[in-house]
Amino acid sequence: MAKKSRNRASAQPEPLPLYDGKVVGPREPCPCGSGKRYKVCHGVAGATTFVKRPFEGLPGECDLVAMRELVPAATAPLTIKGHEDRTVLLASLLPVAAPAMSRDSGQVWAGLQVQHGFGDPSREVAAALLSALESAEAGESRIVGMLEAPGPGPRLQDIVADDTIDVTVHEGFDFWLADVEERDGLEEALQRANDAAMPTARLTGVEAAYWTNVGTKEHLRWVMPEPEDELLTALARLHASGADVIVPGARFVGMFRALGLLAPVWDLPVGTGAEALEEPATAFKAALDEALADTSDLTPEQRSARAGLANRQVTIR
Repeated sequence: MAKKSRNRASAQPEPLPLYDGKVVGPREPCPCGSGKRYKVCHGVAGATTFVKRPFEGLPGECDLVAMRELVPAATAPLTIKGHEDRTVLLASLLPVAAPAMSRDSGQVWAGLQVQHGFGDPSREVAAALLSALESAEAGESRIVGMLEAPGPGPRLQDIVADDTIDVTVHEGFDFWLADVEERDGLEEALQRANDAAMPTARLTGVEAAYWTNVGTKEHLRWVMPEPEDELLTALARLHASGADVIVPGARFVGMFRALGLLAPVWDLPVGTGAEALEEPATAFKAALDEALADTSDLTPEQRSARAGLANRQVTIR
């Protein structure tokens, strides 16, 4: 029995390097914050590294996180260095959850919601996108798959030339056929995909805030760029004073943790809609900025609120 135990221990994967130079062992907590051991979280599925905040430094980082984790159907055009004349589209989800596609039209598309996960989405999207661009330059159309980690190479931060990102939220996936003339045989599959898409809208007055209707409820999900500890403290100040109620009847229910950022979530009264959130969200952002700038000690009520909020976080792997 002891010999078998030693064999199992020796078979554990080696500690893997992170981008900040630290290492994490297989039995240590995964740095994504899931609460699981690394070996059963980001240490599986052939991952070769883990980047806690993979889109950091990219324009629209918060929107990219939302497109990958929260928004069913959205697109954003990209300008890729060395391919400035090529139409490149970044999408939340592509047909069959493809990592990338070179299209018959000559366009190149890349998807954020994919079935693989090797620890660095930025590197993975860049690898798929560059492969699709190579096919497009050769006049070929194909779907780019990714069955194993792409290995060393450029990340999105290295190849994207844009200073801003312009996100368009779609009611469904009709954009899949936007450059297709012959649609026979495709409409039924498209309808099935559209039926599964929850109505979603991006607020215009603040960054990366998305209203969605899930049928029985409406939500506001807002990806924020501030460091987690600072944001939790600021939200606790507002929560303790009741200043975190976006609209009457709304309730601040917790936060997602996704790709290194927090996304606070509010339950909304059914029938609220996105338009009614614009002014209240702008006012809330001003109050949040003021709370972020407050360096005074937390009151007992605020400390209690902060502890409660910390317990209402769900990590999206």
